[in-house]
Amino acid sequence: MIQKPADTEQAIEHVLAERWSGRAYDPTVEVTAEQITALTEAARWAPSCYGDAPWRYLICNKFTNKAAWEKALDALSPGNQDWAKNAPILILAASVPEFEHNGKPNRWNGYDSGAASISLCLQATAMGLVSHQMGGFDADKMRQHFALPDNLNMWAMIAIGHPAPLDSLNEEQMERELKPRQRRPLDQQFFHGQWPSQA
Repeated sequence: MIQKPADTEQAIEHVLAERWSGRAYDPTVEVTAEQITALTEAARWAPSCYGDAPWRYLICNKFTNKAAWEKALDALSPGNQDWAKNAPILILAASVPEFEHNGKPNRWNGYDSGAASISLCLQATAMGLVSHQMGGFDADKMRQHFALPDNLNMWAMIAIGHPAPLDSLNEEQMERELKPRQRRPLDQQFFHGQWPSQA
């Protein structure tokens, strides 16, 4: 697997630095039931407002339910389908918009679900798996394919699998895979004591 650790200004935990959104998946290697349970446990223990845990995940495993996996793949944008077709696991990250304890709107349901999703992806990195969160998917197709509730918020599709050699990618995908990772400088996003006039 290609290594693309983050170029940080200060050393951070290796699992954080090494997590990145790869596209090269080995379609022949199964993600085991034990590995899937570890991924879901990592998400389950994420923090949330009132401990409500509004996230809901629909896991589609090509090895155990190919029909469901094909429906999930069909909902991806064509550009994502081109490489995600090799990922044995496709997961819908979603959430319910109301608190369970009082039925009132939970405006933090997306924030909390993002925390659970990054926990899942960090666990994947720690286990030597590849993860890639995608916004490029058709929520209406997912709703139709799986008869999802009307009020369910859908945030991302997540590909999970074992890494494959980069020569499994086409030229455009290879270029994106090898492109250096970049982020804005710290002082453009983190402000101490006051909000800058140009932010």
